[in-house]
Amino acid sequence: MENGVKQDKITWKGWASLIFLIVSFSGIFMKSEAPWKALDFQVMVGKFGLIAPGVNFMGQGGTGAQQGFLFALTLIPTVMLALGLIQVAESMGALSAANKLFRPLLRPLMGIPGTAGIAFISSITSSDAGAVMTKDLYENGHITDDERTIFVSYQYAGSAPVTNTVGTGAPLLPISVLPLGVVILIIIVVKIIGANLVRLYLRSQSAKVLGEGSGSDG
Repeated sequence: MENGVKQDKITWKGWASLIFLIVSFSGIFMKSEAPWKALDFQVMVGKFGLIAPGVNFMGQGGTGAQQGFLFALTLIPTVMLALGLIQVAESMGALSAANKLFRPLLRPLMGIPGTAGIAFISSITSSDAGAVMTKDLYENGHITDDERTIFVSYQYAGSAPVTNTVGTGAPLLPISVLPLGVVILIIIVVKIIGANLVRLYLRSQSAKVLGEGSGSDG
């Protein structure tokens, strides 16, 4: 057992469910017009219908706590769908498959276990799904408190780089001197650097605590 994940034999169901999650959360079919676009997580989440032209149930011009409450309601479908997909995939062995597949990448890259691989992929396109998966991993003992801190520092800076770069950064893309793919790659590299700075800080703090403990024992 590693990080709370029982190392059972991984069946084809585990690999198939893992591949489905990677395809769904990666956003590779988000802009596709082919039938398999239905596999994309954002497509499955969908969007609210319009009450008036350009206006959904949140309305326009809202402020304060009431607007915040309505915004929170919009997160519920994303969180519920993400958790449902993860629970079903986990029961089929996807978490064990993710641990085996992503451990050689994530352990040296950021010091986190391979079980965080699905959340790592999902955070590229959905900060909400990545956050709720990370919370679930910690509460089920799959990652430690320090690993969660490192992983959160990766996710929080430049969150959902694909979705936010294409969406929020759309007005700047036409004048960018770099292609979209290079821009997203730079964001991800900087996110990883930031996570490793936090990793080094936590390691130095642990060494300091151990040093103080050894000194008091002496």
